[in-house]
Amino acid sequence: MKKNTKLTFSAIMAALAVAFMLLSYFPYLTYAIPAIAGLFIMIVVIEINLKWAFVAYLSSAVLVFLSAEPESRLLYVFFLGYYPILKAVIDKWRKPVLEWSVRILIFNCAVLLCYLIFAKPMGISLEDFGSLGKYGAVILLALGNVAFMLYDIAVSRMATVYISVIKPKIKQFFK
Repeated sequence: MKKNTKLTFSAIMAALAVAFMLLSYFPYLTYAIPAIAGLFIMIVVIEINLKWAFVAYLSSAVLVFLSAEPESRLLYVFFLGYYPILKAVIDKWRKPVLEWSVRILIFNCAVLLCYLIFAKPMGISLEDFGSLGKYGAVILLALGNVAFMLYDIAVSRMATVYISVIKPKIKQFFK
């Protein structure tokens, strides 16, 4: 691919991610939309490379931060937007225990960083997690880890579907 083509393709995928993130204003889509928007970045990883995917993520993250629903924007900017790029790097290691350990560590660091940056200054404390207090936060984090593992598996499967089903249909369309 030529440089102009790579730039155009990355920009289109970033724009699609941003447009999709605007759907996060609909109730009940706060968590699903950023997860799906990250898949547009995954397509850039597959079609071009990690460098262009990172460029697409950065440009989309800036626009998402300015326009999307607050909770969704945090999810996209702090984790779900760049995770497909990290996943592509980690998947090359071919050591499942190490891969999963690093993935879970990255997820937990992103969650804790987001909490420290936004919850503490806004006056949200562990007591706000209900009658369980700090144990409620631990339970919520554990459930978040389970959801993250399911998301990781879903990203892998969506990449397979894209490569084996969608990409051949697109190529056939342009013949």
